[in-house]
Amino acid sequence: MSTNQTQIAQQVVESILAQKLSPGERLGEQELADLFGVSRTLVREALMQLQARGFVEVRPRRGWYVVEPSVDDARDAFSARRIIESGILADAGRPLQAVIPRLRAHIADEQRAIEGADAATRAFLLADFHVCLAEAMGHRSLSDILRDLTARTTLAASLYQSRHEASQSCAEHESIVEALEAGNAALARERLLAHIGHVEAALNPGQPLVRDRLRESLAPLAAPRGST
Repeated sequence: MSTNQTQIAQQVVESILAQKLSPGERLGEQELADLFGVSRTLVREALMQLQARGFVEVRPRRGWYVVEPSVDDARDAFSARRIIESGILADAGRPLQAVIPRLRAHIADEQRAIEGADAATRAFLLADFHVCLAEAMGHRSLSDILRDLTARTTLAASLYQSRHEASQSCAEHESIVEALEAGNAALARERLLAHIGHVEAALNPGQPLVRDRLRESLAPLAAPRGST
């Protein structure tokens, strides 16, 4: 089955969620075409789709790059997440007990990833919990919007050196599910909003993470021992 531009775009978003793509990273058309085995035209269409969704930008005479969200961009994305995610729990699309097995399975996957060494899987699962929650609650349309918003806040976390530990996120996810399991949607909503607030508060907007790989690559080598 051939790859289309939407599948390419989704793979890029998933790589952002897994923190495998960094803010400011260059996305070469030819490299992506070779990777996916498609034409540069198809890649360009995928990148234009990602540009419309706010994930990439084109720089004159330089090419395509993953966006570097400003502090205001990050705050806006977190604010939108609070509105959508709290609304999902305020208007559950299906009985709470019906969603518990799926959410419990997701948290078990998170815990295994935290115990393992695969940082990309861990980052993806922690971000994907919120999308999983929307899907489990029966809000498929909102889950697509939430995936994009979560990817935007993930870029912010990558750029502004988040201090929020993976184990803390997982524990907070579990507390949300425990409230749902007890049939207390109001408490789950309260815990969800607190969790999003903790993640946002953990960002350090005063010190964006330097990701200038060219600068690192061209840094002078230390003088070898014995040199004069």
